[in-house]
Amino acid sequence: MSKLRLSLGCWNYDRTRALMDGSVQPDGIDLNYLNMPVEETFFRMLRHREFEVAEMSLSSYTVSLFKPDRPFIAIPVFPSRFFRHSCIYVNAASGIREPKDLIGKRIGNPEYQMTAPVWIRGILSDRYGIPADSVTYVTGGEEQPGRSEKLKLDLPPNIRVERIGPTQTLTQMLRTGEIDALYTARMPSSFRDGDGKVVRLFPDYVDVEKQYYRETGLFPIMHTVAIRRDVYEANRWVAQALFKAFQEAQARTYEDLRETAALKGMLPWFNAHVEEAVAEMGEDFWPYGFARNRECLATFLRYHHEQGLSKRLLEPEALFAPETMESFVI
Repeated sequence: MSKLRLSLGCWNYDRTRALMDGSVQPDGIDLNYLNMPVEETFFRMLRHREFEVAEMSLSSYTVSLFKPDRPFIAIPVFPSRFFRHSCIYVNAASGIREPKDLIGKRIGNPEYQMTAPVWIRGILSDRYGIPADSVTYVTGGEEQPGRSEKLKLDLPPNIRVERIGPTQTLTQMLRTGEIDALYTARMPSSFRDGDGKVVRLFPDYVDVEKQYYRETGLFPIMHTVAIRRDVYEANRWVAQALFKAFQEAQARTYEDLRETAALKGMLPWFNAHVEEAVAEMGEDFWPYGFARNRECLATFLRYHHEQGLSKRLLEPEALFAPETMESFVI
């Protein structure tokens, strides 16, 4: 019996590698795993819908739900999660020493609707009293000029967003002080160069992020997995088949992390990092599925709405294929 041929655009994660190498195969699906950088995957799926299934920015996916054709439907799989306190970079000469100093400043974001800046803006608003509309946002390419929003946005007038010039980059503007700070997913080269002109807002970010988790229980979700809606509507069973396969691939990674005979990752204290994560967050510290992630998703959706990206506040239940909202039990 022939299987349904589907292409999956997704980066090379340890938690998805069993799908990439074929050792885990979704029921009834011949999966063609296309290993690509996340920015390329997002661009090609959002602009051209090239794949049947793709890793997708949680923010971009949420924006897409307000399009007339609602082109995608997601499953509660989260290949990327990230505490983002480490991702706020400031020009050392800007006078920004603590979060409240950001108010009134010019802040770079590669795209206003990027998931990482949505979380950063939300955390800064909730925990440090920095309203999303208290700064001016400056968007464009971080390391190369010419980046634009992947999806057309219709923002309220209180959100001020400016585009940089066709030859400018946010990294260089941060170094020279043309912008005061940068919220981004990727470490800018002007910080990595190490000349001290660009610094982190939270240099002790690990401790700050641990405290954030202890107080909120939130491990921010960055990406989900989206199925093209036409594929889903023609084959409703693929949502559950893919969900199960992603879960199995992740379970194998958890087993690898528990291996102590030899280091599976190239970190000298790899096992200590694993033990620390379990002590802080429990055995299933990277949960898939809806129930355990509802509060995290609700927080993100509130941020998305408050920042003018969602025309109405969505409930988390609106995000995912109904077949994946509960587990089969015997």
